[in-house]
Amino acid sequence: MTLLEYIDPSFLDYQEWITVGMALKEEGYTASDWEQWSRRDGQRYHPGECFKKWTTFEGNGITGATITQMAKDHGWETRSNGEDRELGWDDEITDDDYVIVDKNWVEGQEISEPTTWNPVRELTTYLETLFDSSDNVGYVVETWENEDGKHLPKKGNWDRTAGELIQALNKSNGDMGSVLGDYNPEVGAWIRFNPLDGNGVKNDNVSDFKYALVESDEMDLEKQNAIMRELELPIAALVYSGKRSIHAIVKIEAADYSDYRKRVDYLYDVCKKNGLKIDNQNRNPSRLSRMPGVERNGKKQFLIDTDIGKGSWEEWHEWIEAINDDLPDPESLTDFWDDMPDKAPPLIEGMLRQGHKMLMAGPSKAGKSFALIELSIAIAEGRRWLGWNCTKGKVLYVNLELDRPSALHRFKDVYNALDWEPSNLSNIDIWNLRGKSVPMDKLAPKLIRRAAKKDYIAVIIDPIYKVLTGDENSADQMAHFTNQFDKVCTELGSSVIYCHHHSKGVQGGKKSMDRSSGSGVFARDPDALIDLIELEMTDDLLKQQENAAATSIYSKAIEQANYDYFDEHVGIDDQQSVSQMNSHAKKSLPAGTLEKVEAEINQAVKSVRVRSAWRVEGTLREYPKFDAINMWFRYPVHQIDDTGILKDIQPENEQPAWKKNFSKKKSSAEKKKEQNESLEMAYESCTIDGAVTLDSLSEFMGVTPKTVRNRIKNHGGFWITDGEVGRKPDK
Repeated sequence: MTLLEYIDPSFLDYQEWITVGMALKEEGYTASDWEQWSRRDGQRYHPGECFKKWTTFEGNGITGATITQMAKDHGWETRSNGEDRELGWDDEITDDDYVIVDKNWVEGQEISEPTTWNPVRELTTYLETLFDSSDNVGYVVETWENEDGKHLPKKGNWDRTAGELIQALNKSNGDMGSVLGDYNPEVGAWIRFNPLDGNGVKNDNVSDFKYALVESDEMDLEKQNAIMRELELPIAALVYSGKRSIHAIVKIEAADYSDYRKRVDYLYDVCKKNGLKIDNQNRNPSRLSRMPGVERNGKKQFLIDTDIGKGSWEEWHEWIEAINDDLPDPESLTDFWDDMPDKAPPLIEGMLRQGHKMLMAGPSKAGKSFALIELSIAIAEGRRWLGWNCTKGKVLYVNLELDRPSALHRFKDVYNALDWEPSNLSNIDIWNLRGKSVPMDKLAPKLIRRAAKKDYIAVIIDPIYKVLTGDENSADQMAHFTNQFDKVCTELGSSVIYCHHHSKGVQGGKKSMDRSSGSGVFARDPDALIDLIELEMTDDLLKQQENAAATSIYSKAIEQANYDYFDEHVGIDDQQSVSQMNSHAKKSLPAGTLEKVEAEINQAVKSVRVRSAWRVEGTLREYPKFDAINMWFRYPVHQIDDTGILKDIQPENEQPAWKKNFSKKKSSAEKKKEQNESLEMAYESCTIDGAVTLDSLSEFMGVTPKTVRNRIKNHGGFWITDGEVGRKPDK
């Protein structure tokens, strides 16, 4: 079954999935083995389907060699031991996980029959140990004979409780037959170890999934007994079957059937790795086990022991995991004091080392995805990202949210907006998984397998909510989630970079590591936390920015068109005044040039209105804290504010709702003007790519398509048909 770890059922078509089932049956595996593997395909897996198909697989000639080849196709490599040799299907491939007992060195532990035979006490002790008095108990004393002359158990009884049976047995004067019915002493009797609902004996009739049966009849009884005890299985009752095996009734304490199956799979896996060849047919929770207190062909079926090993499933499970934690041994500092290991080289200088983790957190509209694309490009080209130098190398961008064409276009748009030559496109790989994403604990091994030989120095996952497992407010569940990033870092030697959203509410008054949504594990786990928070732009500041953009365009145009006039008449003070520069432009520029300049100024002013301002803060584990960085986000890229105009703006802090609303209140006319200007700017920007769509405007403006549709209606100057938007002709 180890080979199947290399074959992901979610990547197989229907016929390939059927082929795996046929090969497993041909090699002597069970339908349960096939179903357990098939459950890894969460989207197509249907409970019970494997068992239905299994009965139709007969003599197809498909062997384990087919699975071996599939495993090779998906990354499994042959091993060598002195010489190159391909492992056969029957070869045992094991690792040391959960191996506690070396069966070759186990000393057998003898089993002794009771010195005083008291059948009623044997059975009542069993019932008192396993059942509550109100639990219905299933048992069988009658048999039927098949064609081979073998006696098999009938369905038996299930309509009496443990309390009723114990009371009747205690009054029977040792005559168990008067309570249960007479059994055939040549074949013995059976009992079901889980309580029933009183309506039948199928798995559906199990009312409480308390126990599982562990049985192995392919080794000495004494060794079976010793291994079960050394494994410290949480055994409620240990029963001698009267023949070749011991029946261990193990505490499972499962919440439901699904949980029961998972725990039994885990239990059987541990037992098999420690030398017990388990009978897989005993997995069912309604399975019959040997009843203590009866005889079988001259031998007694009796209780060997009760309540041994660990006290509960949870205690045993934690013990097994602790023994096999794969943690390194402690090291003495004296061994390395004079020969310290080299630190990992930087990926982002002054921020993040290779093989470490980074989280980018921020609210919606911050352009986090664009920032990560900018980072991907900066690493690929060995350029600067938000002012930090990046090491040049290969990067894998895991796209979980965008459809494939949109993702590819974004990379090209960002390259163009940065005005960088795409000299190292081969350094960027994009793994498009929209609609195919799986939880991170399932994605991590798939990612590692695909990236193992690619030499990526960074893996960027965007966004993580698509692969989030568990409750993001649960510290232990989020610790398990973030541990998957450690696995990727360790196996690939690359950095893992991902983004997460802010919690609801105003963030300005919080520390950077307290702004991320969910458990504090998110912020405290990565080696570098980069946090984005929006800076609120006042009308005065916006007006100042508009004036600066306009005067700059006027100055550049006049200087290029008529340098002598610019040098003689345009003073430094004039260059700070829009009205003065407009007057100079009218005097010095031809009419056609003036019209172009004014159109360029209108575009620049609109651009100022739609861009947003942001502050970058961070918490670093490997480097000193950096000074906050102020930047603009103008679709589709971020640009550092090198003018210092954003330096003194404070992020919005917590204050009463009435005060915030009062300070921000605008007239209806101001709101409509601002919305119209934003729509016009967005339309002009989106026409760069050709036809303008409702979706492209929505993405550019950071609002929903419904909001864009309402603003188009209120504007009056645009039409919209089948999702395409156009400007109405001037009347």
